[in-house]
Amino acid sequence: MAPTPRSASQPRAPTLQTFDLLDLQVYTREGSYSKNASKDFHLFYVGRDDVHDILKHILSRVSVSLYLNMFGYDDDELNDIVMEKVMDPHITVLVTLDKSQAGGKHEKALLDLDRAKSLEEFNTHFVIGSSATHQISHTKGFVADGLVGAEGSTNWSASGEGTFVVKGKAGGQGYKAQNNTQSVFTDPDTIHRFQAQLIAEHLSAQKVEAARKAGKVPAPAPAPVAKGSKVVAKKR
Repeated sequence: MAPTPRSASQPRAPTLQTFDLLDLQVYTREGSYSKNASKDFHLFYVGRDDVHDILKHILSRVSVSLYLNMFGYDDDELNDIVMEKVMDPHITVLVTLDKSQAGGKHEKALLDLDRAKSLEEFNTHFVIGSSATHQISHTKGFVADGLVGAEGSTNWSASGEGTFVVKGKAGGQGYKAQNNTQSVFTDPDTIHRFQAQLIAEHLSAQKVEAARKAGKVPAPAPAPVAKGSKVVAKKR
């Protein structure tokens, strides 16, 4: 697909080219960092900070590339943002999702929607699989434009990110949040190493999935249910 020329008079959308971690301090409960906060790393907390809007802030500004591996992928809004990047011929997108999670009700609905939009283009850089040793693919992070990285225990779901009933403030009727963390970093060495790892995990998942389809390896078993508990320990 040939790129569509952009008129010089068209306004430019915000990008990550001038991103600074200070841009995200408005999403913290305090609204600012301390004076001695790191310039290239910050850790946010689900239930305390607005992690959903932090992820939206970064992902919506992607204009060059997105390398993503996500264990729990169950957020319609973030998925729509990712799909905008997938369908943009100017942006390289590589997505890896975990095989054991893709059969869930919400994940399946999102994946069906993705395929319906453009199965051929989406599958070019997309795989549902497992680790190189046939375990779950448990990474939960991405590198955006080779400039901003994010990683932590946060799955992309309402409880994983925390549901902010009142915008910018935790709590309210129906509020729910897991104990999760979300780091965001801009250190170049960490960015380069993490992006290389995300590519390696994607290629491994492709190989394992191809072997599975050929009948050479079994599909990864789902995570077990905790004995004596009604809570399914599937999404970690």
